[in-house]
Amino acid sequence: MSFMNQPILQYSNEIRSAVLVIHGEKAHSCYFSRDAYAAMVKDNPRTDNKELLIIPDAVHTDLYDGGETNAIPFDKLEQFFMEYLK
Repeated sequence: MSFMNQPILQYSNEIRSAVLVIHGEKAHSCYFSRDAYAAMVKDNPRTDNKELLIIPDAVHTDLYDGGETNAIPFDKLEQFFMEYLK
């Protein structure tokens, strides 16, 4: 996987479209979303429409169906889509 991701991340700071990265704080791969977001906004003139949303105490499965935790930020998703998908 790292061979596949590395070239993609090299150009992520050229993304002009809106991006919302959502990850559970306790998910084992949270570091990857943090690193990918940092690479995307570094030297990118369009950072006003980029956001990293880390869900406290959540793991991957919490963000698939919400389960008992209600971790899926539906209000935030709606707000982001309404603002940037006009």
